[in-house]
Amino acid sequence: MSPLQVYRAVRHADEGASGKGAENFLSELGWREFCAQLLFHFPHTTAKPLKEQFADFPWRESQSDLKAWQTGQTGYPIVDAAMRQLWETGWMPNRARMVVASFLTKHLLIPWPEGADWFWDTLVDADLANNASNWQWVAGSGADAAPYFRIFNPILQSEKFDPEGEYIRRWVPELKDLESKDLHAPFEASASSLSEAGIDLGKTYPKPMIEHSKGRQRALDAYDKVKNG
Repeated sequence: MSPLQVYRAVRHADEGASGKGAENFLSELGWREFCAQLLFHFPHTTAKPLKEQFADFPWRESQSDLKAWQTGQTGYPIVDAAMRQLWETGWMPNRARMVVASFLTKHLLIPWPEGADWFWDTLVDADLANNASNWQWVAGSGADAAPYFRIFNPILQSEKFDPEGEYIRRWVPELKDLESKDLHAPFEASASSLSEAGIDLGKTYPKPMIEHSKGRQRALDAYDKVKNG
C-alpha cells in the first residue's frame, strides 16, 4: 500500500469528523516519507552529519556519561524514567524521545550516533531512516533541524508533561514517596523532604550529571564554534 493510498483513505474517513487526529497522523506520515527520501539520497546520514560543518563539532567522548544516560542514572527524573522505560519495554513516547536525545547531545555533548545506535538496538519500532533523521534533527546537524539554541530544560519538560509525576513514579520508584512539587528536581528539594521520602542523593538516587544552565551554556559555546567556523 502506497503512502498516497493511505493519505486518500484517511482523508475519506475523516470527512465530517471533528478533532485533529487525521491531520496529526498525516503529518507524521509526511515526516516518515521525508526521512525515507533523505536516507535514499544521503545514505551516509546514518552515521555522519548531513550538514558538513558539523563534521568538526567538538563532541565529548565519555563512556561513563553514555552509560549513565543509557541506564537512566542521569539525576534528572524525566530523563531517567524515559530511558528505563525504553530498556524495560522497547518503547517511549515521542516527547520523551526528544527530551532524552536533547539531553545526550546538548547537555552531555555526546555524539548523536551514540544515541542513534542505542535507539536502534532497543526500540521495537526502530526505523533506520526515521532514527537517523530524528537524531540529526535534535542535534542540529540534519535537514530542517531544530535551532542550535533549542535545548530542552528537562525540569520544565517534566513539569509540563508529567505534572503529577505519574510517569516518573512508575519508572523511577526510588522517588515515589517525594511530593509532586519536588519530584521533577529532587536535587532542589529540602533535606527534610528528601529524608522523609527515604532519599539520599548520590546513594539511593544520583545527583545531576550536570547542572542545566551549565550544560546549556556549554552546548551554546560548542555550537557557536561550528556556526562561526
